[in-house]
Parts: sequence; C-alpha cells; structure tokens
Amino acid sequence: MTVAELLPALGLRVTAGPVQLLGITDDLIPPLCQLAENGIHGEDERPFYAPWSSAPPGILSRNTAQYFWRTRADFLPESWALNLAVLHDGELVGVQGITTENYWITRTGETGSWLGRRFQGQGIGTAMRQVMCAFLFDHLGAQEVTSAAFVDNPASLAVSRKVGYREGRERRMTRGSGEMALNRELVLDPADFVRGEDALSVEGLDAFRASIGLPPGNSSTR
Repeated sequence: MTVAELLPALGLRVTAGPVQLLGITDDLIPPLCQLAENGIHGEDERPFYAPWSSAPPGILSRNTAQYFWRTRADFLPESWALNLAVLHDGELVGVQGITTENYWITRTGETGSWLGRRFQGQGIGTAMRQVMCAFLFDHLGAQEVTSAAFVDNPASLAVSRKVGYREGRERRMTRGSGEMALNRELVLDPADFVRGEDALSVEGLDAFRASIGLPPGNSSTR
C-alpha cells in the first residue's frame, strides 16, 4: 500500500503547459520550507490572515511543515484543505490550495496560495490559479470558487481580476496580533473564468474524487 492510496490528495498530479500542481509528499516539505524561508513578501507587508510568514527563521520552517502535516491529518470528506506544490518549468515555486466544507453539496471552496518572492511578477501566480480553477470546474464539478485578499495586497487582487473573479464586499477584519484591515471578497463563476492556453491533464483523479465523496468521472458526473 502506498501513501497515495492512504491519502489520495498526495497522488494528485495536475499539469498544464509549464505548470504542474503536485500533492505535497514528505520529500517536498523541506524544499517548500526553504522556499518560504527565502521570502514570500516584503518585511512591511502582511498579506495573510495570520502572520505565519513573518515567523523567525527556523520557526517558520517548523510551522510550515506542521501546517502541511496537520491538514493531512484533518482531511475528511466533509471538511478538507487541499494543498498542492507548484512547479514551473520543473522548478518548485510555491503552493496553491483550496479549503472547503461539505463540498459534495456546496460545490464551492476558497482558494489560497503563496509564491516564492523571486518568482513573483512573472505571471506564474496567475497561471497556477488558472490551473487550480480549471481543475475545480472541469474535474470536480465546482459551481463557484471564492477568494479574498486585503485591500493593501494589490498583487493578489490583480491575479483574481485576470482570472475573472468579480469583487464583492469589503469586510473589517482583525489581522495579525490585533490590526484592523479591510478584506475584499471575490467570487468566480465558470462562465466568467478566464482560462489559460494549455489543456489540463490529471493523474489520480478518481481516487481523489472518492476521498471527497464524489463518484468516479469528471464534472459531468454529479
């Protein structure tokens, strides 16, 4: 028995042109931790709800690894987070994920991602979001995909606009250790989705669908 048989999310391989999304197996965790340590954003930027990316060196790696292990352990059909390592032209560049509850009923989830700082500004963030959304719409039957970003994070908001998300209301939220910040809600419907040019190929699909309560097949199988 393999780890992918025990947790099918680890056996997912989603490929479109130069972008590949992979289940985060243990061998990918150390290089992802190092990528995070090398920097995700500037020192004065706070793009995430919790300030995990601002942890001291060493602590950041431990926290990142523990997060991946924790989401594996907590993976259930009724509540799951799918985190996929992102490779671009074969190089590890970041993580693309989605979190959801009762997906087989709601057919929606919230995307989230991070990209190593030296890979930013090259269109990779847009491409990896397009691959994830195409996977969700075409192979998991999603009816909508949501996202959110703080209004002082223009790069994330720009990616969402390029992919076709429509902007919703602003929410007043607590960020970090107590700062108030405005957060913008975003929603993407299949009809508004701006796709990438490359077709998707998916490995490990049927096993993953079964693990989240869906029958074998693609989005046409409800």
